[in-house]
Amino acid sequence: MPGTPATPQAPDHVTPYDRFAWSDATVGEWLASGAHRAELSAYFGAPEYRDLAALARRAQATPPATGDCSVIVVPGIMGSQLGIRRAPPLPDDIVWIDPIDIQHGRLRWLRVAAAAPIVPLGVVLFSYLRLKLHLRARGFAAEFYDYDWRLSAAELGRAFAEHLRTHPAARLSVVAHSLGGLVTRAALAHPGTQKVARVILLGTPNQGSYAAVQALRGTDAVVRKVARLTPGDSAETLAADVYSSFASLYDLLPVGSARTALFDAAAWPRTGPQPRAALLAAARAERERLAPSDARFVTVAGIGKPTVTAVARRGDDFHYTITRAGDGTVPAASAALAGARGFFAHTAHSNLTRDPQVAAAVVDLLRHGATQRLPERWRGASRAQAQVSDAQLRRLHASKVNWGTLSPEERRVFLQNLNEPASLKLRVPAKRTQDKPRRTRGRR
Repeated sequence: MPGTPATPQAPDHVTPYDRFAWSDATVGEWLASGAHRAELSAYFGAPEYRDLAALARRAQATPPATGDCSVIVVPGIMGSQLGIRRAPPLPDDIVWIDPIDIQHGRLRWLRVAAAAPIVPLGVVLFSYLRLKLHLRARGFAAEFYDYDWRLSAAELGRAFAEHLRTHPAARLSVVAHSLGGLVTRAALAHPGTQKVARVILLGTPNQGSYAAVQALRGTDAVVRKVARLTPGDSAETLAADVYSSFASLYDLLPVGSARTALFDAAAWPRTGPQPRAALLAAARAERERLAPSDARFVTVAGIGKPTVTAVARRGDDFHYTITRAGDGTVPAASAALAGARGFFAHTAHSNLTRDPQVAAAVVDLLRHGATQRLPERWRGASRAQAQVSDAQLRRLHASKVNWGTLSPEERRVFLQNLNEPASLKLRVPAKRTQDKPRRTRGRR
């Protein structure tokens, strides 16, 4: 296959991204002490470094409060690093996301059932460290739960349920982002997880996300940007050969009413990458087994960002409707969970774990189950929308990137903007006017 390395990489294949795969605890200590300032500033960017260092110092100076203050932060899809364990003194081999490995075709190692022994290797710090430090600075004993996000929510939920059962804390709270919320709901469907007292879901696609449809079609912005790094692969070949093997993507497909047609392989266009029928069927069945909401659950949905909120098949292509009724990835209506109290934030999906106001609201919700920092009601006033097809999306992010020629700043920006969706201009549809009846000649 194009871009596939013939044999697993040698154990001494070490890239700069492997060497800089620090643990969150180590990075927190360095931020608080000022150690490795140059490396961390280059890694996060100077403004982000300053904010994180200030948070880390506050966190270090604040002892955990007594009582129910243990919080587990569960990242979303692609929010955990994946790679291969190596024996010290060599660092672990990061595959996701190591641009150098990706440029050498090693992204294909992530294909489920491939030979590489892929395991989770900590969370993506740029996305989640800020939230953890904020919680620690407010007295919570916060920790991460990383996982192999390629697997199904059902399988991941079983493992997370065991983690919850064996956790030493008598009571726990969970703050879960995106797919992490479905993993949490899958875990709480198992017995022995009653010690979880609060569950806060940040941008969790409880009713699905059309980004999963685009990922399986090779037209999602993240999929296309990553493919720019692979000389021998396109976004379409990666979608067909690698991403379509990720059971988690099928768990994220939109559900409810006419959207359930997406779980029928025959409803998808015949050209381009195809979903796998067995994974579609399994995901549809497992959706019914997620834990329903109860008094512990709260949702926070992002709003005001151009988001795919509908899809229709026209001819042999998918056409997407984009409105501002979501966070750029998950429609606000899909983030809602029947029976759960919901709040809204004018924040993009990837920033729900980085926004200071959302973090402050999370603290309120953990302590009191309510907050006045975010509104509980939202009515979108904008009628602006856009229409785009898979064929049009395939023309975006099409050029290849030579990682070796980028400056350090260009590399950092490329990685930190990886989750940004395609930028499209929304317009208010023109009002339709009634055609005046035309006079015709002839017999009545």
